[in-house]
Amino acid sequence: VLNIATGKVRQITDGSLWMSRSGGFSFEWSPDSKWFTLTIVGNKRDPYHDIAIVSAQGGKVTNITESAYASSSPRWVMGGNAILFANERFGMRNHASWGSEEDVFLVFMNQDSYDRFRLSEEDYKILKDVEAANKKKAPAANAKKKGKSTAKPVKAASDSTAKNAPAVVELDGIQDRIVRITPASSRLGDACLSKDGETLYFTTSSLGKGFELWSTKLRKRETKMMQTLGSMGRMITDRDGNIYIVGTDIKKIDAKTGKPESISFSTNMKLNLNEEREFLLQYVHHEVAERFYNKNMHGVAWDELIDHYSAFLPHIANNYDFQELLSEILGELNVSHTGGRYSRPYGVNDDVTAKLGLLYDMTYTGKGMKVSEVLKGGPFDRKSSKVKPGDVITAINGTPLTADTDIAQLLNGQARKKTLVTFNDKYDEVVIPISNAVQADLLYKRWVKRCEHIVDSVSGGRLGYVHLQSMGDPSFRTAYSAMLGKFNLRDGCVIDTRWNGGGRLHEDIEILTSGKKYLTQVIRGVESCDMPSRRYNKPTIMLQGEANYSNAHGTPWVYKHKGIGKLVGAPVPGTMTSVNWVTTQDPSLVFGIPVIGYLMEDGKSYLENTQLEPDLLILNAPEDIVRGIDTQLITATKELLKEIDAKKRK
Repeated sequence: VLNIATGKVRQITDGSLWMSRSGGFSFEWSPDSKWFTLTIVGNKRDPYHDIAIVSAQGGKVTNITESAYASSSPRWVMGGNAILFANERFGMRNHASWGSEEDVFLVFMNQDSYDRFRLSEEDYKILKDVEAANKKKAPAANAKKKGKSTAKPVKAASDSTAKNAPAVVELDGIQDRIVRITPASSRLGDACLSKDGETLYFTTSSLGKGFELWSTKLRKRETKMMQTLGSMGRMITDRDGNIYIVGTDIKKIDAKTGKPESISFSTNMKLNLNEEREFLLQYVHHEVAERFYNKNMHGVAWDELIDHYSAFLPHIANNYDFQELLSEILGELNVSHTGGRYSRPYGVNDDVTAKLGLLYDMTYTGKGMKVSEVLKGGPFDRKSSKVKPGDVITAINGTPLTADTDIAQLLNGQARKKTLVTFNDKYDEVVIPISNAVQADLLYKRWVKRCEHIVDSVSGGRLGYVHLQSMGDPSFRTAYSAMLGKFNLRDGCVIDTRWNGGGRLHEDIEILTSGKKYLTQVIRGVESCDMPSRRYNKPTIMLQGEANYSNAHGTPWVYKHKGIGKLVGAPVPGTMTSVNWVTTQDPSLVFGIPVIGYLMEDGKSYLENTQLEPDLLILNAPEDIVRGIDTQLITATKELLKEIDAKKRK
């Protein structure tokens, strides 16, 4: 804290309760300037944060939530008599470790405020009437004693409208004064309380289609959606109790009427881009030095590197090149999860070439495009379509395809638009072409089905197959559903992590695959379920590849380290760190800082830069790949069968 009058600085906390290195934590002054509320890492549980308070003079930081569930965004409300915050305890959680719905909570600083809040609407009105009557009696009583009225009306100690009145903080029993105030859990944006503490305003994506502004009358428990919003927005309160939602636009909720209104504005800015890039380079310099997971910066002379690369700044005139400069600098750290990124603002008139959901015979030399396969789930995969392998596209929207025509030109800008496609110069079909991303997803599903078929064929139906596309909730749900569903009665399962870009599933996959049968559920002599029922109790084997990255390095490492099963495939580079992707003041420029490293049991070695070797080194030869032969998958299938059969013989 900087005392503006004296210029003196005092340190409030020592930093020991914030390890996330995410660039900052939430904190807020109390209205009386005597306290701070802040987020902390309580009980060594990063990133499951708690809410705390500390005196503005420094001293002990008191954890006031102590929850295993993540809390965030604390702010003082009710004149400092309560703190509002978000917590995920009651929300629908992702099946994997990360992500959940949240609720808004209040923690009351003193018993009196808590008691007042719990009053029914009727009892609260009676209390307010009594307090109003007492205020009127006080001047009259004083006048009677002194002959004239000199006393000011007395406010109730817990009246939240008292300007900067000192908040009474009673730490004893504070966790018993935590109250959930949202009517239901949701994907919260932000939340704010009216000045009188009677109405909660919050933004949420209740239907997953953008954010809306909602309000809840807390005593009546009346909730309504007020309006849709362009973005989530940060909610800010002014001293008069007006609430502002600042996002892609600005909205104001009037303290008196409670109605939202839009605030329009426009502005111009003159920017010296050369000087901005000089600033941004120093920003990267500072942020990486402060947040990089390894204090010795991997042995790199970081300050000297910045000085060296600064010499190139005068020769850089655009963000494409500046991004390359950042990548060169950050690459000197010899670490994953970093580099500069430039994203050109996407324009509505940018070219987007559509796809028809068809694969073509690239050996065909006649006019048009000869179909070799109709992708399942694509535009032509419907019962009414006549299209089949061997048919030739001869025209699109009436334009003939000659031997020299590039079909991409005719499909440019046609995504999600009705398109007339002519086949064999004989018949037409109208379809709605899809984007490249949608077709890529269809091709991925096709590949997974093919891998599943290979495992099924090689094992004679004895093994299942799942692919973890990413280390996130959707992939975990797919694996969980298949392994404990259609493959539950098979002898084992092949788990494929190849071409996985990461996420955070190492704990979840470890738990899922490390089940050991300890009971059998029996109903009238019939075995109906093995226990544990939510963990896979059969043998598994895991495939990994050289393209695995981040948690797709960490997950196979944990799988091998815990002795769950064998790894088959190619070595995986050591890329297991967690990253902050930092957006600069120019939102088209982003850079990465690996902020979390994973230290192994020796207390010295990190997973980062520690290559993971498979138990069975198998490389897929290019000449096999083009013929559809997956040697890694076949080897893994045979190896797991061999292990299962050997165990049965014992």
